[in-house]
Amino acid sequence: MARRSKKKQQAAEEGPSMERWLLTYSDLITLLMIFFVVMYTMSQVDAKKFEAVANSLSVVLSGKSISILDTAGPSVVEGRSGQIAREGPGEDPSLQGNLEAIEKQLAEYIKQEEGLAGNVIIMNQERGLVISLKDTLLFPKGSDELTPHAREIIRKVGGSLKTIPNYIRVEGHTDNLPIRTARFPSNWELSVLRATKVVHVLNEEVGIPAARLSATGYGEYRSLVPNDTEVNRSMNRRVDIVILKQKYDYFEPPLLIH
Repeated sequence: MARRSKKKQQAAEEGPSMERWLLTYSDLITLLMIFFVVMYTMSQVDAKKFEAVANSLSVVLSGKSISILDTAGPSVVEGRSGQIAREGPGEDPSLQGNLEAIEKQLAEYIKQEEGLAGNVIIMNQERGLVISLKDTLLFPKGSDELTPHAREIIRKVGGSLKTIPNYIRVEGHTDNLPIRTARFPSNWELSVLRATKVVHVLNEEVGIPAARLSATGYGEYRSLVPNDTEVNRSMNRRVDIVILKQKYDYFEPPLLIH
C-alpha cells in the first residue's frame, strides 16, 4: 500500500510539470504563425511595388516612356476639386486635340515672325507640349529683366494657352558657366528669377489664372546638350514653357481657393 501511495504521489507531482512543455510549444507555434502571416502580407505589398518599378525601368531602358498613372484603378491623390480622383485610361481626347492645335498655331507664328526660327523650339514630350525659348530672345546677358520684345513674344504665346485648363510650368535653365553677383549668387537664382518673370507676364498681362502657373529653376543641371562649346551652351540657356498633359495635373497640389 505504501508503495502504491508513493507512486500515485510521484505521478501527481510529475503530471503538471510534464505538460508545461505543451503550453510553451503552443505559444511558439502561435508566434511563428503570426510572424509568417505578417511576412507574407509584407511580401505581397512589396511584390506589387517591385513589379511596378521593374516594369517602369524596363520600359525606360528600352527607350520608351511610361507613366505610373497609366495603371488602372482608383487614385489616392486629390484632384483639383479636393475630391478623391479616379485616373482614367488616358488623356482626354479633346484636351489632346487642343495641344495639337496650339502646336500648329505656334509653329505658324514662329514661321511668320522674324527672328523666332531657331530661337523658339516646340517639342511634344510625354509630359506635354514644351515651348523652349532661348535666353537671348528674352533677356540681356546675365539679367532677369525681360526686354519689351520678349514681353510681346510671351503675350503672343500665352494667348494661345489662355483657353485651355492645363497646368503650365515655366522652367528656367542656364549653362554651366558660374555667375557670382550680389543678385545672382549662383545659376539657381538666375534660372528661378527668369522663370518667375515669365510667369508674371503670363498671369498679369495675358490673364492666365495664377493657380495654373508655377515657376522653377534648374540652373545648369537639366542641359539639353553637353556644355562643351559655346554653341551648346547657348542651346542650354533657355526658358521652357511646359503645358502639362491632364494626367500630370494629379502631381500638383489640389486647388483650395475657389
